[in-house]
Amino acid sequence: MDVLTLSRLQFAVATLFHFLFVPLTLGLSVLVAIMETKWVRTGDETYRRMAKFWGKLFLINFALGVVTGLTLEFQFGTNWSRYSMYVGDVFGSLLAIEAAVTFFLESTFVAVWFFGWNRISPKLHCVSMWLIAIAANLSAFWILVANAWMQHPVGYVIRNGRAELTDFWAVISQKFAILEFIHTIGGAYILAGFFVLGISSWHLLKLQNVEFFTRSFKIAIAFTLIFSIFEIAQGHMNAEILQETQPTKLAAMEAHWETRPRAPLYLLLWPRLDGEMNAIEALPVPGMLSLLATYSTQSVIKGLKEWPAELRPPVLPCFLSFRFMVGMGFLFAGLSIFGFYVRNNLLAYPWFLKTLVFAIPLPYLTNEAGWILAELGRQPWIVYGVMKTKDAVSFVSTAQVFTSLIGFIVLYGLLGFADFMLLFKFARKGPQK
Repeated sequence: MDVLTLSRLQFAVATLFHFLFVPLTLGLSVLVAIMETKWVRTGDETYRRMAKFWGKLFLINFALGVVTGLTLEFQFGTNWSRYSMYVGDVFGSLLAIEAAVTFFLESTFVAVWFFGWNRISPKLHCVSMWLIAIAANLSAFWILVANAWMQHPVGYVIRNGRAELTDFWAVISQKFAILEFIHTIGGAYILAGFFVLGISSWHLLKLQNVEFFTRSFKIAIAFTLIFSIFEIAQGHMNAEILQETQPTKLAAMEAHWETRPRAPLYLLLWPRLDGEMNAIEALPVPGMLSLLATYSTQSVIKGLKEWPAELRPPVLPCFLSFRFMVGMGFLFAGLSIFGFYVRNNLLAYPWFLKTLVFAIPLPYLTNEAGWILAELGRQPWIVYGVMKTKDAVSFVSTAQVFTSLIGFIVLYGLLGFADFMLLFKFARKGPQK
């Protein structure tokens, strides 16, 4: 393999591994803040124990997210230096704000929250948890704005042989950035909700701390239900923005080859690995793809054949990632609706509790599928329409990248094993008395 392929693999490993921890940090911080708020408002000691128990799992996850995030950012200088030189004026400013403001705010109040039990008032302690949650989500906002700029670059000019920032407000307020942030946050909250639901269900099946985990379940199921339904409704808006900004990605997601009005949505579809066509096209819904993308069944949707083969994203991974994500989204909504319906009689449905235990990995996989679609669907561009990925890689040797790739895999494997073992250990142990 060449330097480009190895660098892409290394960045994919780093990104996908890092994103195992980010969504749980974002969602669990809000859930812990809600639990602690209930303790402050009611004085009920059970809510205090809940905040401490789920907060401990949050801290373990947070620590790994910080470590993997730092190594991920280093790669922009090591493996993608030409990218950094060309667009650093735009991209670098967004990462600088994230690091200098939100990350330090988050890290500071994590320390206050961890060491502040019995040292500051309950209200101040609760405020510190809310500040952690706000800072964590603001940190995600800046990172996602940076990614959205790569997907749909605005507010810049090419000058002096590089992209220079001209309109900061346009970069942070563009529709693509707002929708990407909302969609990613929704997925993170669903993941955190199912994390709490799954662990609570495991303890309820064993009849351990029944009241504690029933209350945890009830908070998490309401939270998860809201965002599961919201994510389906909001996901539709992404088709519209892709039609406007990345029509090749939209076409790849749907394996849509021919430009046509009233483009159908096939309920049974499978793209061929060779040739510009699909192996299976069955059960079409006429005009549905046009409707989803433009709110009109009569609209023309461009097919992949409109672009040269070298400007198309890889169809099969985009197609599969999209369908997996959509299928899981409806599954999460269904489980959430049923869970909310039976929340007052959970022990009567052991099969449902078992399902939620086994469902814990599914939101993780769904979030990963979303990132695969977002990044592969942009190819061959690293900044859509501005810079190709092959032009962004550093001038380094194949041996250097291969060695660092193996090093990352080994290091991340060890860190991941340690993290999930700690999460499993403390989740299984249950709350302190």
